[in-house]
Parts: sequence; structure tokens; C-alpha cells
Amino acid sequence: MDALVPLPVALPLLLACALAAFGSFLPTWVGDLVALVVSAAVTVVALVLLARTGRHDLVYWFGGWKPSHGVALGIAFDVDGPAAALAALAGLLTTASVAFSWRYFDETGPLFHVLLLVFLGAMEGFALSGDLFNLFVFLELMTVAAIALTGYGDEPAPLQGALNFGIVNSIGAFLLLFGIALLYGRTGALNLVQIGRALDRRGSDGLVLVALLLVTAGFLVKAGLVPFHFWLSDAYAVAPAPVCALYSGVMSDLGLYAVAKVYWPVFSGPLGAHATALRAILVALGLASALLGGAMAFLQRDLKRMLAFVTIGQIGIGFVGIGLLTARSLAGTTIYVVADGLVRGSLLLAIGILVRRLKAGDELAARGRGLPASGVVFVLGALAIAGLPPTGGFLGRALLEDGATGGYRWLPIALAAASILSGGALLRAAGRVYLGWGSREEPLLGRRPAPAEEEEPARASRGSLAVMVAAAAVLLVPGLGLAAWPGLAGQAEAAALRTLDRPAHAAEVLEGRPPPHEPASAPSPSAASIAGGLASVAGAVGLALLALFGGLGQLARPPVLRLKALHSGVVTDYVAWLTAGVAALGAAFALTLR
Repeated sequence: MDALVPLPVALPLLLACALAAFGSFLPTWVGDLVALVVSAAVTVVALVLLARTGRHDLVYWFGGWKPSHGVALGIAFDVDGPAAALAALAGLLTTASVAFSWRYFDETGPLFHVLLLVFLGAMEGFALSGDLFNLFVFLELMTVAAIALTGYGDEPAPLQGALNFGIVNSIGAFLLLFGIALLYGRTGALNLVQIGRALDRRGSDGLVLVALLLVTAGFLVKAGLVPFHFWLSDAYAVAPAPVCALYSGVMSDLGLYAVAKVYWPVFSGPLGAHATALRAILVALGLASALLGGAMAFLQRDLKRMLAFVTIGQIGIGFVGIGLLTARSLAGTTIYVVADGLVRGSLLLAIGILVRRLKAGDELAARGRGLPASGVVFVLGALAIAGLPPTGGFLGRALLEDGATGGYRWLPIALAAASILSGGALLRAAGRVYLGWGSREEPLLGRRPAPAEEEEPARASRGSLAVMVAAAAVLLVPGLGLAAWPGLAGQAEAAALRTLDRPAHAAEVLEGRPPPHEPASAPSPSAASIAGGLASVAGAVGLALLALFGGLGQLARPPVLRLKALHSGVVTDYVAWLTAGVAALGAAFALTLR
């Protein structure tokens, strides 16, 4: 069974090479079919791996180069529950995106499918790798493919979005690479658990803090967390909808997951004495992203840009769960990012239907009364973003909040506020687009963007509407119903406990010793969590109705306009904010983790 571990990476990369070599000699539909079959096969393999990770990780050593006397000699994939879940998420999102875009780019040959399969293989490798440098390699492969997919076309807007994407993410990659170099220079190792063992013997010092800063900042650029988020809305707003569904649904989640994947085996030992101070920094960072993302989503009229800021807000909520540094909150984040990623992917495909059928992705211009099925998908997705019980996202957030012990009992209120803003923005858009409610003029949302914002194929509508709606529904249904998976919360918490048990995890990876098995608990949302979820949904509905019928023009004041103006689209501004963010995060680490 361990032989299945490399397949999610090998299959898409090998078939991408085959399509690149022979695709131009084959009918166009062959590329669609190959991409669909491969992505579906990757999803199935990832689900099989997920089922196999119930009590232990799946560790695969390439070439049979297993550790000797606890020292890693080769390269390993270390597949735990969260890694397999994210691999399955990437596969399912890619499958739905390929089905949605069937014959979407006929005029460009097989290149789209080649890039999509490379992107899928890179995401799978990033999720499964247990080697720090290989994380960097797969991250860069993912980034290169994503930049090409973002600029897929010859219009200026997607090319500008791809340029912003490439420049900012290249700086993040350099930060990550320098952090890896520091850790390798100190430990002589690249395997995550072996680096952690070496640092345990040496203890914490300035070099470890700088490495933590560089590695964390590099991954947070990819996740799009505040203040490293500026590139994200520009790239998402101009990428084709099926590509944007992958970005919003899984790419940002992978950057988030990488922080936890590296922190626990590498840094949690030497920095264990500073856990309280580190928790405060990480929670503050996640909360700032959650609130800013929700607020900025409410100020958008372009639907893809709105979803981009919703993604920033939702990623912030997930990062709060990581920053709390408890097993239950980490388990909640795992469930949350998977369920929420599916919902966000379905919302992007619903927006893609509007853009494809109506040639309009603008809230004040699109009139979708003739698309009731996609409207249902959009409304249900918006309610899930708002925290509707008993959806999968609600279950994840409830566990996340349950892990907020000590002085963080106030977190549910703050996270509910972020969900109200994001959910309210989406519900407002749904009311205006699908029901025709509200005015077609709204000073708060600004002027109509240039037509180049809607970067979809300009040819007449092609493809089956039923297939497009089905692709969106295939993502939405498991996103809503994930909480119905028997024992899901207990399994997620058991996986999180294994992650936090650093000595047992290291012994499993480097020495092949199975971890101790402890019966999993069965946490469930409390009555307070259910009441909080219902209140969050009610707040989002109320905010949306107020925006549609009460008017929010009075909010178009200089502070609000300045907040929008910060997201200028000028890459030099974004680089300046990235630099300031790294400096501020470094100062916080230096002052509190001494």
C-alpha cells in the first residue's frame, strides 16, 4: 500500500509531459479527457491514503534509502491525515475545474491542461513532502504553473496580475530559501523531524528565531495572510474562473498548512518555553487577516475580487487555529480549511457561470435571474461562509474555538464578526445578482471597473450549463456535509495529537516505530457554538439586507476609501508592505521570544 504514496505526484507530472509532447497531434477533447481522468485518479488515491492514516503516518522513502541509526539518508514523503486530506482536496478541486472548463480554451491547444496537471502534481508533492527543501521545490513548481495560468491570455489585466503574483511570490520564495539555508547550516539536515531533533540538542538562539521568521514569512506570502496578501486579489480577479477556484480553494490553504507542518516538528521543541508569547503573535496575525479580509470583501463589486478577499479572511480564521498551538484548535483548522476550501471553490465556479453566460462578473451589472441553479449554489455557499450549522466549516470553527483556552475566550466573538462581514458581502451580491434586489448604484462599491477585469474567453458561450452547475455542486455538497462524516472530529483530533507528540513522530519517521495508539475522543459542537453559528448567519443576512435596502453610502468616507486605496495594484507598493510586514513580524519575535 505504501507504493501508492508517490502516485498523486507521479501521475499528473508524467501525463503533463506526455500531453506537452504529443498534445498538438491529438484532438482537443483528448486533453480534457486526460486531465479529467488523471485528476479523478489522484483524488481516489489520496482518499485511499487518507483512510490509511487513521493510526499512523505513511512514510515512503524514495529509492529505498531509509534512515540509518536515526539519520535520514534519502528523501521522504510523510503522509499524515491533514496532508492526505489536502491532497484529496486538491484532486477534487482540479477534477471539478476540468469538468467545468470542458473545451474552455479550444483556441490554445493542450497547454492549459499541461499547466493544470503540473500545478496539481506540485500541490500534491507540497502536501505530502516530509523534506524542507522539497517543500521549497514543489512550492516553486506550483508558483511557476500558477503564474502561467494567471496570465493565460494576451490581455493586459491578466498579465499585470501574473506579474504582481510572480514578483511578490518570488520574494517570499527567497525568504523561505534563506530560512532553509540557515537551518541546514545549523543542523546539516533537511528532513523536518531530523532538523527538529538537531535543534533540540542545540536549543534556541538568534539563528533559530531568524530561521523561524524567514520560513514563516515565506509560507504566509503564499497563503496570502495580512500583510502579505496584496498580490492575491489582483491575481484572483483576473485568472479564469476554473483556475481561480483552485487558487481560492486549495493553494492558499497549502501555504497555511505548511506553517503548521514545519513549526511542530522543527521549532516547537527549541521554542517551547516561548509558546505563550508566540501564541499571542500568531493569533493577532490571523485575526487581523480575518477582519481585514471580511471588511475588504464587503467593499468589492467585482465578484472574483470579492472571493479573493473572502479567501484572505477565511485563511485568517484558519491561521488563528494554528496559532492557538493546541491539538483541538489544530484539528478544527484541518476540518475548516478542507470544508471551506470546497465551498470557496464552488463559489468561484458559480461566479464563472455568470461570467461565462452573462459576460459580467460585476455585482452591480450581472443579472442572473435566468440561472437559478447557480444562484442556489451561491446562496448556500455564502451561508456556509457565514458559519451555518451544521456544515463542515461550522464544525471546524467550533473545534477551533473550543481550543481557545485561557485568555482567548473572546475569540468566538471576533471570528463571528469576520464571518458576518464575509458572509454578508456574498449574500448581498446574491440578492442583487440573482433576485434583482437593491439599487444598481452604490457609492460604497465605487465605479464600475474596466471591462478588462473580466478575463474569461471572449467567444460565444460554449459548454453545458448543466455540467458547469454540476461541477460547482460536486464541490459544495461535501463542503456542506463534511460534518456528517462519522467520527470526523475525533479522527482529526487524534491526528493533531500525533503531530504535537514530537518524540513519537520523530521515532515513527526516522526509526519506523509505530506511535502509541490512544483512543480518540469524540468532541462535538457545544450549544454555545451552535448558538454562535446561528447568530453569525443572522448577522450576515441582516448586514446583507441593510446593504441592499438601507443603503451604506454613508460609509463611503475617507477612512474607508483609504483602506481600498491601499490595494493599489502597484507592485512596488506591495513589495513595500511585504518588507514592512517581515520587519514587524521580526521585531515581534525579537521582543517577545528572547
